[in-house]
Amino acid sequence: MSEIKITLQETTNNTILKFNSTKVLINGGSYEYANIDEAKNSPLAQQLFYLPFVKKVFITANFIAIQRFDIVEWADVQDEIREQLETYLKNGDLVVKEETSSTKKEAIEVYAEVTPNPGVMKFGSNKKLTEVDVEYKNIDEASKSSPLALAIFNFPFVKEVFISDNYISVTKYDMVEWNDVFAEVRTFIREYLVAGKTIIKELPTVKNSETENAPIQEIKLEGIPAQIADILDEYIKPAVAGDGGNIAFNSYDETNKVVSVVLQGACSGCPSSTATLKNGIETLLKEMLPNQINEVVALNG
Repeated sequence: MSEIKITLQETTNNTILKFNSTKVLINGGSYEYANIDEAKNSPLAQQLFYLPFVKKVFITANFIAIQRFDIVEWADVQDEIREQLETYLKNGDLVVKEETSSTKKEAIEVYAEVTPNPGVMKFGSNKKLTEVDVEYKNIDEASKSSPLALAIFNFPFVKEVFISDNYISVTKYDMVEWNDVFAEVRTFIREYLVAGKTIIKELPTVKNSETENAPIQEIKLEGIPAQIADILDEYIKPAVAGDGGNIAFNSYDETNKVVSVVLQGACSGCPSSTATLKNGIETLLKEMLPNQINEVVALNG
């Protein structure tokens, strides 16, 4: 397992600070606690409430947000809390005692949808699957991070798996047609979710020339890159998610005014999708950020 790290992120409310984790904290959903009594199902939140300045605790799959009383400033206590959280998680202690399928009845549905990419089928669900988009190119990547993706790779025709907010995009090899296998995959995913099994146990890692297997971290963007990312999130992502795809901001070359985006899920590897999205994104960004964009380069994830 990769080393667990906690990074700090400011919010628009100066009394609330986010502590982002490279370890997946809970299997799904989110929990908010206003006092130690409400936090009876979260040993971690209870421990935090012993700190006299903690007002509220909010826990999701990949971060813990803490609201403080005005008796302290974050600069005086944030490093101490970060170290405390890292120690807690490294010890493997329970974050939240989540309700199991035996105590929480949940009607889970899974539906299959075709996508513009004939090699990809989208499997949507009424259950929230992840807080962070994750993509797996092979079974080895999935084995270190997502038990659900690993299980899907056990189908011999599965080439890639992309898991987003409430859907899974599965890319197949040409050895089969979706008409022959989609029902089996849909049934398998639904039974997996109904059983309450773990979807993602640990955030995947990325490789680059500087850091091998570096855990995915949330990077705080500023200036033009931040505006580009906001436009993608608000105008582009909802549209492509409907087709089982995803658009992720990659980089901005300020000198040449070139934007690089990564296409994932159903968008990845689809020639028509790549051209259409590239042109559509380029036009939108040029309109919304005049004189700041010359070209958009689309990369397959």
